[in-house]
Amino acid sequence: MAKTIAPMDNSNSVKHNYFPFKTADLLPVSIWVLVFFITWSFMHGADHFLELTTEAMGKYFRYKWILIIHITAGGGSLILGIIQFWKKLRMYNWQLHRIIGILYLLAVLSSSFCAVILAFTTTYEVGLAYAFSLQIWVSVWISATAIAYYFALKKNFRQHEEWMIRSYIVTMAFVVSGLIYKIPYVQNLGDFEMVAPSLFWLGWSVPLYIYEIIRSSKSSLLNKKLA
Repeated sequence: MAKTIAPMDNSNSVKHNYFPFKTADLLPVSIWVLVFFITWSFMHGADHFLELTTEAMGKYFRYKWILIIHITAGGGSLILGIIQFWKKLRMYNWQLHRIIGILYLLAVLSSSFCAVILAFTTTYEVGLAYAFSLQIWVSVWISATAIAYYFALKKNFRQHEEWMIRSYIVTMAFVVSGLIYKIPYVQNLGDFEMVAPSLFWLGWSVPLYIYEIIRSSKSSLLNKKLA
């Protein structure tokens, strides 16, 4: 007598490949949208450079493609970098996290390489203080990103995350200083040549200092709990 074999119920063993979006995910998505909008606004303000004429580019004409790559890759690093801090997405698909991380690294390398050229050429037309502030900034930007990548290769992910945060804080320097300069009170303090160097230092050093205070405080509280 033939036996009837009941079909197996695989409903509990099926893995869903879609991303489980929840209400709590609205915050990281909103932050990314905000960063995207701010980045687009800043890049849109540089649209006149795309004319690639002497009148539109001024002192940058000789280095027009360097400037275009710097702006484009810099915008890409801003948009890509913020995604890396979405922990849920990182845990959901580490391969996607790695791909975005590599794209961020390439964007930073491209933009920073061009920034080095600009920092040692065209910035001197603005002033020595402005040139020096950009030279220090790009050195910190490159080194922080390189250290973050080094710890990723060594699979020291705690240090990797901390250095990625530092790298992204320095990446945001242009945005932070640019937003501050848009304040009418700041513009009334003096012309661009006089105000810009201080704003650029402020754009990354102060946020980085605040991050180090928060990080060290959390570390001290954790050590007390473990003691």
